[in-house]
Amino acid sequence: MALPQPADRQHDQALLDAYSTTVADAVDRIGPAVCRIEQAADGKRVAGQGSGFVIAPDGLVVTNHHVVGDARTVRVAMPDGTAGEGRVLGRDPDTDIALVRADGHFPHIAPLGDSGRLRRGQIAVAIGNPLGFEWTVTAGVVSALGRSMRAANGRLIDDVVQTDAALNPGNSGGPLVSSAGEVIGVNTAVIRGAQGIAFAIAANTASFVISEIIRFGRVRRAFIGVSADTVVLPRRAALTAQVASGTAVRLRSIEPASPAAKAGLKEGDIVVAIDGRAVAGVDDLVRLLDGERIGRETACTVVRRSGVVQIALTPAARP
Repeated sequence: MALPQPADRQHDQALLDAYSTTVADAVDRIGPAVCRIEQAADGKRVAGQGSGFVIAPDGLVVTNHHVVGDARTVRVAMPDGTAGEGRVLGRDPDTDIALVRADGHFPHIAPLGDSGRLRRGQIAVAIGNPLGFEWTVTAGVVSALGRSMRAANGRLIDDVVQTDAALNPGNSGGPLVSSAGEVIGVNTAVIRGAQGIAFAIAANTASFVISEIIRFGRVRRAFIGVSADTVVLPRRAALTAQVASGTAVRLRSIEPASPAAKAGLKEGDIVVAIDGRAVAGVDDLVRLLDGERIGRETACTVVRRSGVVQIALTPAARP
């Protein structure tokens, strides 16, 4: 076996130096905006709650919903040693994102990038601030895109970024950063025993949640008033309804006076599509009933014993 030649070693060293410089530059740019988030319990601070990052000079801080919990106020500690109170502006358990307004002026911010431009294999740097006066850094690559995972409330979070950049304790809520020094995700979970696989809520999802909280104080989602199950869709019914999916959603119950009841949906109806988009399961139904459908007439393709029918309903805002 041939030994590495001096030129090869120099080339490898140059590549390692370039990688290290890229990671260090990203940390230098974003690290000062990464803070520690602490809840208060019985007048005492609770250590190691999680991290967050400042996205605007007036103190807008992004973190995880599970980091702030039900708290109305939290303590925000910055790497320069300053600390103060932060008011929780809103939270979205469905995506595990929360927005906090911290007191003071913040010269360092962490800009949200466009996660839609991510590629597998690109550098990803996870930054956290578990101690409140310094940040921890792990680096890896984006290992998968478009993943889904369950939030604590059971809802499915879409467009999750998977990375092998290990998450240290207290790093939840901190930023996942690209080599360009932009936030591409909000670190949220790690699968223990799965070789350090970690997940982050995509920056585009976080941007949507942030804008909804700023405008409405919460994330609006549509409500039609049904409970449902995912069921196998008979092939004949699929052909008749002109859908390719082998599963659909059967309505188990209809709430009185709900949009579904007013539209004429019935228990036992099988919903196969909404506005022409296939509904292969309950998660699809939840995903399609987003805030844009509130107050807007929506067409449901429904399979009944009598055949396939189109039912128009107008979703309301989810309570």
